Amino acid sequence: MAKTFLLSILTPEHEFYNGQVEMLSVAAADGRLAVLPGHAPTVVSLAEGELAFRDEKGDRKWAAASDGFMTVTQDETVVMLQSAEWPENIDRVRAERAERKAKEALLQKQDRVSYLSNQAMLLRAMTRLRVSESHRVNQ
Repeated sequence: MAKTFLLSILTPEHEFYNGQVEMLSVAAADGRLAVLPGHAPTVVSLAEGELAFRDEKGDRKWAAASDGFMTVTQDETVVMLQSAEWPENIDRVRAERAERKAKEALLQKQDRVSYLSNQAMLLRAMTRLRVSESHRVNQ
């Protein structure tokens, strides 16, 4: 059995990551999901949250990931996201400002679409802050 599998993480702007990994952990729509070599083929909806993997050297890497979806085949896993950020690239001041703005907006009377949009903005900001705090290199 293979010890690694190919992981490709794609966003509309660029290829965020491409390489062999030992494991992947993502926030699926119904909870966390781990992928190991030889995982059964599947397609999964992903939620906003932390993405983590261990590369072929055994180094752990984390990223803040938007919602999207993932396809798993015998030898390859492809993750397609609206956005992904390494902890060291997250602008904490901007994320804190977005968090405050979303919290304030959620307290206002609004239609359902606006409420869901503000809720998503809050979740995105909180995810970015959590990943930035927990996994920033050279803290």
